[in-house]
Amino acid sequence: MNTTIQTTAAAMVAEARDTIDNLPVDQVAIELASGQSLLVDIRETEELSATGKIIGSIHAPRGMLEFYADPASPYHRPEFDPNRRVILYCASSGRSALAVKTLQSIGYRNVAHLDGGIKAWTAAGQPLESV
Repeated sequence: MNTTIQTTAAAMVAEARDTIDNLPVDQVAIELASGQSLLVDIRETEELSATGKIIGSIHAPRGMLEFYADPASPYHRPEFDPNRRVILYCASSGRSALAVKTLQSIGYRNVAHLDGGIKAWTAAGQPLESV
């Protein structure tokens, strides 16, 4: 008998959220202001164009994140360092929760995400910059 175990994207996100650092807006703002954390917007380019991005964040679309973050990759970007504090965000935090797990799997130990994503950031009255 061939049994296939399936899950849903929502279940994967819920499982990830149970095991990662889910940071509220005020904590991300504090960490960003300290200058010690790398804040990474993993949304698609079209999303950035439509809404802007958090001031001080860099863009690394979800589809390229692993390549930019992996020091052995020819696409590695120097701002990514497995020893640096990295905070990810997306629109509402599903993709970023999954992406935290991915970065952890390639050796990042101090990685978290913005709970609620850019939607929570703007709802809290935090500023954005145009792209």
